[in-house]
Parts: sequence; C-alpha cells; structure tokens
Amino acid sequence: MKKIILLFTILLFVSCKKNEEKKEPLYPETAKTAQEIQLELGKTIFEGKGNCFACHKPDQKIIGPSIQEIAKIYKEQNGDMVAFLQEKAKPIVDPSQYETMRTNFVITKNLTPEELKALEAYFYSFSK
Repeated sequence: MKKIILLFTILLFVSCKKNEEKKEPLYPETAKTAQEIQLELGKTIFEGKGNCFACHKPDQKIIGPSIQEIAKIYKEQNGDMVAFLQEKAKPIVDPSQYETMRTNFVITKNLTPEELKALEAYFYSFSK
C-alpha cells in the first residue's frame, strides 16, 4: 500500500511539473502595450471617421494648425483637448479658426470617451 501511495505521489509531482513547463508567458513579447493600442486607435480616428486629416497635418499648417502645434499649446497651457472636442471648452490654439472647427463638432461629439482620449493621446504623441 505504501508503494502505491509513493508511486501516486511521484506521478502527481511529475505531472504538475510538466504543466508548469508548458505554460506560455502571460504577456508575450509581441503583445502591444495599452499605450500602443490607444495610439493606434487615435491614428485610426484621426485618419478615418474623425476626418481630422482634412484640416490638420503632423508638422504643417494646412487649414487648421499642425498636430505638433496643437499638442505643444495644449501641453503648455494644461488645456483639455477632449473638452474642446466636445465643445465644452474654448479654443486655445487658434481662436480665429474656431468657426471652421465648429462644423466638425458634429463628428467629435459622437466619438466615445475612449475614442476622444485615444485621439488626444495621438496628438500628444507628436509633442516634442
């Protein structure tokens, strides 16, 4: 009887050890970080349904100010970009362009809070 119990204990120990060796890492090296996912979503919104690309470019003024300029000014003045996109805050970058931007509030007001934060993170990724 003692031999059976000993054998069972050894088999149990060996089988548990094998399961531990086969476990894959919880976060593989190829997994994207939350920040990378957020930036990708922000870029997708910027280039897609947000229609931001029509007036804003990364490093040059087209119709509206560049992304770099927007990020710089919002960062310096501790502005709330999300509130502005929801038309709950006054413009701080180029108030003379406010009327042009107002037409896009129809789009930005319909973005989810997650999408707005991702868009904000995407803009801030251009700040130096």
